[in-house]
Order: sequence, then structure tokens, then C-alpha cells
Amino acid sequence: MKLKLPHSSQNWISLIGATIALISLFMIIFLFVITFSSGGGTYLGLVVYIILPGFLVAGLVMIPIGMFLKVKRDKKHHILPPREWPHVNLNDLRHRHAFYIFSIGTTIFLFLTAFGSYEAFHYTESVEFCGKLCHSVMAPEYIAYQNSPHAKVACVACHVGEGADWYVRSKLSGLYQVYAVTLGTVPRPIETPISNLRPARETCEQCHWPQKFYSRNIVTQRHYLTDEKNSEWDISLTMKIGSLISAFGTTEGIHWHINPDIKIEYKSTDKKREKIPWVRYTNLKTGEIQIYQDINESVDKKSLDTMMTRTMDCMDCHNRPSHNYQPPSFFINTALASGTIPKDLPWVKAQALELVGKKYSTTDTAMIAIRDGINTYYKENYPEIYSKKKNIIDQAVKGIQDEFKKNIFPEMKVRWDVYPNNIGHFEFLGCFRCHTDNHSTDKGRLIKKDCNQCHYINAQGPPANLEVSSINSFLVFKHPDKDSGDAWKEMNCSDCHTGLNP
Repeated sequence: MKLKLPHSSQNWISLIGATIALISLFMIIFLFVITFSSGGGTYLGLVVYIILPGFLVAGLVMIPIGMFLKVKRDKKHHILPPREWPHVNLNDLRHRHAFYIFSIGTTIFLFLTAFGSYEAFHYTESVEFCGKLCHSVMAPEYIAYQNSPHAKVACVACHVGEGADWYVRSKLSGLYQVYAVTLGTVPRPIETPISNLRPARETCEQCHWPQKFYSRNIVTQRHYLTDEKNSEWDISLTMKIGSLISAFGTTEGIHWHINPDIKIEYKSTDKKREKIPWVRYTNLKTGEIQIYQDINESVDKKSLDTMMTRTMDCMDCHNRPSHNYQPPSFFINTALASGTIPKDLPWVKAQALELVGKKYSTTDTAMIAIRDGINTYYKENYPEIYSKKKNIIDQAVKGIQDEFKKNIFPEMKVRWDVYPNNIGHFEFLGCFRCHTDNHSTDKGRLIKKDCNQCHYINAQGPPANLEVSSINSFLVFKHPDKDSGDAWKEMNCSDCHTGLNP
């Protein structure tokens, strides 16, 4: 039986649209089979679930447009009698065939649309989509995420969360990001903090709810000094995350800051929220309010009124929970402790810090500089080791290069020092943004700069001569650098520890 269609369908626009739609449909089916059988890749998913469906819809839209223009043109030339509305006559073979094609095609199209929309939704919510699609721009974030404690948590769980409203917001924001990537206007490095990030109470606290924060943890850190022997210096801390007795919950300890019964608000004078001249404490149970102002960085009332008041939440301390670019002193320590970099290689930590601390234009340039720098140093200063233990030197080179590639990304100008990490107070101000002994109420009440509010030192020193406290006491901190004297007591850690120090 010969297929007959209405005269209006016989036009080039409808024919081209039908051709585009059919080709797109067959390509979708073909590529879907490939992705189902072999897994495909990031860009294949983009083609199957977003680009090709767009062509399919465009082709289908062209069919009625062509038919409409054909009818309009025929009426103008008096080929067809004038009618107000099109009509469908199933007794007419042409109309009947068109009806069958439309009905069956619409059913198939709706089914494919439902299936495709579901797959497209999940694809755009995937870690692969977030991390690999804009590879050159998102490479630092994606690699840091893969080496973070949240590596098994999908990006959208933190950046979008539940609900249609934030999903729509994220996709609208994504359109601008695609535009910026296409035109090459993405800032390098990407600016933080993100101004439109969803509140932590609606994301982080879906897993880390405040009532859960009550335990204390023992943290042991292994450091290596920048001397010939790469001398080890260990420190063990009791982190006072919550109360000594778990029944007290968050009434004391570090997580007191997010106690549901209190509210901490602050104003900052810079975009990165590193300079905080004003803090307000509110006890939601008693109604008590205390306002603290930095006596050394006073800001007049008129200026304070123009600043945004931010309510403190998880992200004010845990501001790099999944994208933490560690300072060289940290990631070299980790590599030495794990054996990735051999610690019996003389001065290896000092040499590693010197090489990774330099600014490079590309990652490849950095890799070459690290390789040549390490080899040249040991060839000139330790020729016997270079000739007899070249394999150890090669291991050190690879270890330093691997750690560099996890934490420093020259193409995006991403280093540890462009993204302050507010956990602790070693390389960045962190706690000392507020705990300065300078933030005072009008009655002289201070936000104290007392390390023992957050942790106790249980043990410290070299392994062979480790100083250990009893269970109910703690040690006074001793600086590993004995030549520094007591100068460190009058300054912040970050004044000296820039990420390139032991």
C-alpha cells in the first residue's frame, strides 16, 4: 500500500525537518546502545541526552511549520479554498495516514521524551557531568574533590540539594557558566566564596546535624623538619569538638558555634571573610545579646550598617570541605609519612618545598622543573647517592610530582594560598579571625585567643624522645624550632607558616 499524506506535507521545510528528526532518532538509539554496553564517556552522554534530543525536537517542529507555510502559500495563490480552521477527515486516505503517523509518532515521542528527560536529569546531576564537561576549568575542583573526605558524595548533594527550586537555580546559573567557559571569561582562579551557595543548614546538615556533634577526637600529626635528616616531629591533640561528656551535646567545644540554642552573626570587610571587625552573639533561649567589636580594627557605625550581616554556619569554618588544596608543607609531610617520598634522602623536604613553592606557567613546566631540580641537587651535592641510589631519587621525583598535580594547577592559577582554609589556624587565620583577644564588648568581655578552648596537646616531640601527658592533663606547646625563642607566642602561626615552612 502506497503511503499517502496531505498535500500540505509536500514541502522542503517539512521534508528537511522529518529527515533531521529521523536521523537524530536513529543516532540517539545507536549511541544509547553504545553507552549502555560500554559506558561511553562524558561527552557522549552530553550528545545522547542533550544535543541530539535538541535536534530531534527542532526537526519535529519544522514539520508543522512547513505545512503551515505551505497552506498559507497555496491559499495566497488560490490553489486551496479559504478555510478558517484545518479539518481532519478520517474517510480521506491522506488524512487517515497522517493521523496514524501523528498518533503513533506522538506516543513514541512522549515515551522517548519521558525516558530521555529522566536520563538527562540524572546525567546533569552526575559527578562526571560536573567535573569533566568543562575539563580545563573544573580540573582543580574535580581532582581535589576526588581526594577529599566527600569523594563518594555527589557534587549536587552540596551545591544544589533537594527540591525543584534550587535545581532550577543551579541550571540557570550553569547557563552563565557555559557562556563564560565558551567565551573564555572564567576568572582564573575561580573566585570564592560562592555568593549564591545554598545555606549549609539545607545541605551539610542533612548528614551532619548539630545534635550529632558532641564527641572529642584524637588527632595525631606527623611533621618533618627541613634539615638534612628530615627529622620527624610528632604531635597528638585532643580536639574538643564537643563536650567532655556526650550528654552535654554542643554546650561547649568547637561545635558550640552551631548550637541550635545560639546564633552567631558577623560582618566582614573583605569578600573572602578573612577580616571580621564585628560579631554578635544571641542566646535564643534567654534572649541575651552580646556585640563584640575589634578594638584594633574599629569600623564606624555608618559603615557597619552598609555591611551584610551573615549568620555563622558550617561553611564559615569548613569552607573547603571537598576542594581543599593543601599547602606544600602539608602534602610533602603526607608523602614522607606514607613513603611516597623516601624520608632517608638528605634534605629532600627542603628541596621539595623550594621547587613546588615556585610559580609555573603550566603543569608540564612544573614537572620538568621538579625533575631537573631534584636530579641536579643530588648530582652536585650527593654524587654517591646519585650514582648508587638513583632509584630513590627517581621515587622522590615521582612522589613530589604526584602531590603537586593533586594540589597545584598553574593553568587555572590555583594554589593553596588563593583559597584560605578556615579550619584551624596554621597556614591561615582561621580561628584567629575572631579569636584575637581584641574583639570586645562595651563591658570588656573578650573573644579569647586561647588554644586550649579547642584542643589539648597529649604528646609532642621526636619519636625517640616523645613527651607525653597523663590522661587528665595536657602539655604546653613547644616550638620545634628552638632558635625561634618565644617570638612565636606574640604572633599568629600564619605569620610565619605560609605553606612553605615545616
